[in-house]
Amino acid sequence: MNSNTKLNPEKWVDNYADAMYSYSFSRVSKSDVAEDLVQETFFSALKSLKNFKGEASEKTWLYSILKRKIIDYYRKASSKYEKNFTQMSPFEDSGDWLGHWKDERVPNEWDDKEEFNSEEFMKILKFCMEFLPEKYSYAFKMKSLNGFESKEICNELDITTSNLWVILHRSRVQLRECLEKNWFLSDKH
Repeated sequence: MNSNTKLNPEKWVDNYADAMYSYSFSRVSKSDVAEDLVQETFFSALKSLKNFKGEASEKTWLYSILKRKIIDYYRKASSKYEKNFTQMSPFEDSGDWLGHWKDERVPNEWDDKEEFNSEEFMKILKFCMEFLPEKYSYAFKMKSLNGFESKEICNELDITTSNLWVILHRSRVQLRECLEKNWFLSDKH
């Protein structure tokens, strides 16, 4: 029996599109991107019908393709960001002060820790997170806001622990800079 007979591409949209969209949206937080990822998944699956061996269910096979599409999406977004990050880095990149803060980029001290619990602060934090690359935002949310373990995040994003540390560090640097401009130095509070 040909394993392709277990696949029913005509029913994929009806059977899986909504759930795959929800899964994708929960990972990328952008409706148009989530839709594109599901469409790309179906297209890739159609192109790969002959590679389906029947070792997993149709649903599992489609989700494994979707997960790879999400990972590829974050890798692509991350590589674009990496090229620009060195230009805007707040750290010295050569000489005796390599890795130290640039004088003009040293962060201000945060004195009032109770401000962090306010609703207004959370709105500003969410606003600032929109400027992070998506992979960075997702990693930061998982670690800092949702309390996921590093190992879980690394598995989800298909990255190493040292890569996660760099992503979290860079996220925090950018968030701190944005918060200083939009919260700590504002006249709102």
